[in-house]
Amino acid sequence: MRTIDITREPVELYKILKFEGLVATGGEAKLLIADGQVRVNGETETRRRRKMHSGDMIEFRGERFTLHLA
Repeated sequence: MRTIDITREPVELYKILKFEGLVATGGEAKLLIADGQVRVNGETETRRRRKMHSGDMIEFRGERFTLHLA
């Protein structure tokens, strides 16, 4: 499991995928989220602008990420 440091809360889910380089663009992130390819805290998440906080866990493409407020 990898830790992603965030500098503020909340952060929108699609922005995390984009800024961490997991997808090429914000548009791609939004499409993948809407398609149900991302899980947050163990549940499929389809809200592109889901507000994420420290301690939340993201599962995407077989990897797990935990958010940490830096």
